[in-house]
Amino acid sequence: MVEFAFAFVIFFGLLMGILDLGRAVYQWNGVSQAAREIARATSVHPGVPLGTSDETADVVDGQQDIFPDMRVPEFECRDLSGADATTPTGACLPGNFVNVRVTADFEPVTPIFNLIPLTLTSSSSVQIP
Repeated sequence: MVEFAFAFVIFFGLLMGILDLGRAVYQWNGVSQAAREIARATSVHPGVPLGTSDETADVVDGQQDIFPDMRVPEFECRDLSGADATTPTGACLPGNFVNVRVTADFEPVTPIFNLIPLTLTSSSSVQIP
């Protein structure tokens, strides 16, 4: 009975760790997909300032429905060299790149892993046609 108790605690801890790792990979994949979807929508409908179009807002809302822990995405307008290309009016011109950065907090189910905060981050760039 004692040996079973020790083995069960170790086995259960490993099982929960594997489940949390799977959830983290799933959520990171979702954050990456959200960055790609938001960047695509923003490149087609940039808005002034960047990322304020209704189409972009709809995509952001849809992604936040899937991943409620997702924070508000960050938008940047860059040229080919990577320098800031935002015009004084806040517009991003055709030929420039929309950079979108999405972050989300991950909360493990296993209590011992809650001691290590984990923030998932992904970014995506799409050229404005």
